[in-house]
Amino acid sequence: MTDPQNTSPYGEQPQYAAVPNGGAPNGGAPNYGAPNYGAQYGIPPQPPVPTPPQKKRKWPWIVGALVVLIIIIAVMSGTSGDDQASRSGSSATTAQDGGSGGGDQTPGLNTPVRDGKFEFVVTGVEKGLSSVGDNPYLTEKAQGQFVIVTMTVKNISDKAYSFSPTDQKLFDAQGRSFEPSTSAQIALGDSDIPVWDNINPGNTVTAKVVYDMPADAQPASIELHDSLFSGGAKVALS
Repeated sequence: MTDPQNTSPYGEQPQYAAVPNGGAPNGGAPNYGAPNYGAQYGIPPQPPVPTPPQKKRKWPWIVGALVVLIIIIAVMSGTSGDDQASRSGSSATTAQDGGSGGGDQTPGLNTPVRDGKFEFVVTGVEKGLSSVGDNPYLTEKAQGQFVIVTMTVKNISDKAYSFSPTDQKLFDAQGRSFEPSTSAQIALGDSDIPVWDNINPGNTVTAKVVYDMPADAQPASIELHDSLFSGGAKVALS
């Protein structure tokens, strides 16, 4: 006899085996998503994190470059100073040899002195002039008095060298320094080099350098230079 409570309209149903926990956790619905690697194989290894490259320090190179630059400047300054001292010493030696006395006596007129590439001989001084120039259109009038210093200049080097009268400095009895008057030298016209020119090796020129001084000033000495920044050689004018 059939049990009415277990009767199914579809007949006897097949029985399925129990699904293990790996397919459906805790008896729940099966997980059809990503494979469960963690449960069976663990966490996959991670790639190593690269170490950032260390930045090279630039300041040692900068400091080193500054030190080298300072050394170069010091060496060049020392060389320039030695050359300047050599020129001054040469001028002083020549001056002492040409003087009538000895020791520290300053050479005077008609005494050869040297500075750098030139040998100078001051041959005359003319003072108390109110104007210079024979041409009425080029006559130059003095603010005080014109003083004309005549000299010869010889190039004692082995190549042409430039000479400028404006590099020669005149001193009065009070120690004041005077620069040449270029316009007065051009007006005077009686000079081989009124402004600037080259002197070939071995050649000698005659230069007249004109100074505008106060009327009561007394020219005492002149400092002769082969260039603007040379040591110079002093000659007494009185």
